[in-house]
Amino acid sequence: MDRVHEWIDEGTELCRGALAELDGESLLPGWMRGHVAAHLSLNAAALGNLVHWARTGEERPMYPSREARNADIEAAAGRPADELRTWFDSSARVLSEAFGELTDEQWQARIRTAQGAVVPATRIPWMRSREVLIHAVDLGTGITFADLPADFLDALCTDIRQQRGDVPDLTAPLPELAAYLAGRPYTDVLTADGAPAAPLPPWL
Repeated sequence: MDRVHEWIDEGTELCRGALAELDGESLLPGWMRGHVAAHLSLNAAALGNLVHWARTGEERPMYPSREARNADIEAAAGRPADELRTWFDSSARVLSEAFGELTDEQWQARIRTAQGAVVPATRIPWMRSREVLIHAVDLGTGITFADLPADFLDALCTDIRQQRGDVPDLTAPLPELAAYLAGRPYTDVLTADGAPAAPLPPWL
């Protein structure tokens, strides 16, 4: 668990640096960098809902609905850059403080993700680490999967393979494999017979 929290800190710092350049398009189709910034802050609040659920037993889903989530991102994406950066910092801090309030027993409480999976609260920090590290790349300011911690990339590949369930054996450098599995731009990913791997749809 400690290493996952370190990944969150590393990803938060990468995002903070990338958010210095908020003008322009992100690497996610249809999203400007402001959309990614808004999503990261709203995600922190959404995961905070799950922490509240684990701490109190009061069911509090991440988002009212997928449609509400998307509408909130769209509405917030056009905020002034300074406001988006301040919001990102404050939302990350509030979530970190909320993590620190959970007891060992509460970390074992069962909560439900936005995709409907029922998991222990220990899964929440991993969910946040994925968000800040992958979206640090998505902000499109020059950070790549090669800049992310190798042990995170290993864990990410394992997680995605388990969730996708139908990924063949592949040959690729670890950062490119992680990018491929996450549905991001990649190079040098080959199937077991040496053929170029077919692109996968976006994940996360």
